[in-house]
Amino acid sequence: MIGKVRRVLHLLENSLLVTALIAMLLIAIMQILMRNFFDSGFLWAESVLRILVLWVAMLGALVATREKNHITIDALTRFLPGRKIILLVSNLAAGVICGVVAWYAFEFVGYEYQDQTVAFGNVPTWLCQSILPVGFTGMSLRFLITSITGLFD
Repeated sequence: MIGKVRRVLHLLENSLLVTALIAMLLIAIMQILMRNFFDSGFLWAESVLRILVLWVAMLGALVATREKNHITIDALTRFLPGRKIILLVSNLAAGVICGVVAWYAFEFVGYEYQDQTVAFGNVPTWLCQSILPVGFTGMSLRFLITSITGLFD
């Protein structure tokens, strides 16, 4: 059961990441072509591209954390004995830090929801920024799970 949920979650993450990246490329290419050949463009394109960059970055960070391909500082694990303990502490620290950032991201998105600001068209800002708490919560959980499972490897 857990394996099936994990596969669905991974498929959802990968699909969202690929969709956001393709949308970002298509909008940017269309904007360039329209400006160069038709002296026009989409008024909302720059706003959407900024938001898509945020989504691609957060989804990419989630996938990197899942695959354990995120940026690490492993100088301590190379030179000191007790590699498991060092990995446990660093994963716990990363999990706690991502959890704190997720907490404040939830708060930030809540303020945006209360303010009812609009990012572009009729799309509210809080919806565009909702990837922040979701992404940091996901990374926090992954770091914490990795630190626990790392004890049994």
